[in-house]
Amino acid sequence: MDYRSLGRTGVMVSPLCLGTMNFGGPTSEEDSIRIIDRSLDAGINFLDTANVYNAGESERIVGVALKQNGKRDQVVLATKVHGKMGDGPNEQGNSRYHIIKACEDSLRRLQTDHIDLYQIHRPSLTIPQDETLRALDDLVRAGKVRYVGCSTHPAWMVMEALAISERLGIVQYISEQPPYNLADRRIENELVPLAQKYGLALLPWSPLAGGILGGRYAQGQDFPNDSRAARAGGQGQFVDRISPQALEVAQGLAAHAQEHDLTSSQLALLWCKDQPGITSPITGPRTMEQLEDQLKVLDLTLSDEDRTFCDTLVHPGNAVADFHNSNPWMKARIG
Repeated sequence: MDYRSLGRTGVMVSPLCLGTMNFGGPTSEEDSIRIIDRSLDAGINFLDTANVYNAGESERIVGVALKQNGKRDQVVLATKVHGKMGDGPNEQGNSRYHIIKACEDSLRRLQTDHIDLYQIHRPSLTIPQDETLRALDDLVRAGKVRYVGCSTHPAWMVMEALAISERLGIVQYISEQPPYNLADRRIENELVPLAQKYGLALLPWSPLAGGILGGRYAQGQDFPNDSRAARAGGQGQFVDRISPQALEVAQGLAAHAQEHDLTSSQLALLWCKDQPGITSPITGPRTMEQLEDQLKVLDLTLSDEDRTFCDTLVHPGNAVADFHNSNPWMKARIG
């Protein structure tokens, strides 16, 4: 397997990262542990979770799995902080108060003494970044965190954070985790060039567009009962991303994949994995069957023919579905 450098660090990570958002609901604890063990056996050494995933259940299950298999030290373990974890006014956000407490809570659920990559899950438009970065610096100096990164930040805020860290002589972000898939390529306009210039790892979430590019949804048909859209009651931010244009792209992708003995989800994941500047897309298998489908991409390389074809479906830098619609800073909308 071709392991990749995690940004400017010397840490090597697998070209796919196991995302655990489904663990603890809808995926059971038993199945989640089996998925983790199978992933590690296949060579994946990068796991991503967050404190808000199923109200801490995802972190807890990951901690149980790594305790049982004894492979904590073989894994680059990433988690995130920002989201609401209680009813109090200080149980969310990017303040020092919340970050320090949330880190301790995550360490306890993960049953570990350190987090390898601690990420700010969403930006704050009210809390100065120097407060956030100083808190993260303290956690690194205390040995509770090895590296820090951010998720779903606009390029200008990433650049501002790098400048603040350099000016203050404190820890710098080594990664950004953006939404990125063939249906929404907007990060190619600013974030990807910034990451390539400053050596940031890019860890895309939703590389399969929430199943859209895997053929989970079709024009004029009801949502599958076990789909994310159905679980959301047929409404909400994710459902809004299932645009007619995205479904057309999924159809074209599926036809091309079939001609090349791939599933549409494999081609979509392969495309994301081998795009310029990308370090490790975060997969989110709900079942072992989905995981096995994704694992086949580990040793594949995107051909020039496939890359050119995908560019005809969605032009570089453009989008046919809005995967930034959960971001407080994004003004533009698709459709």
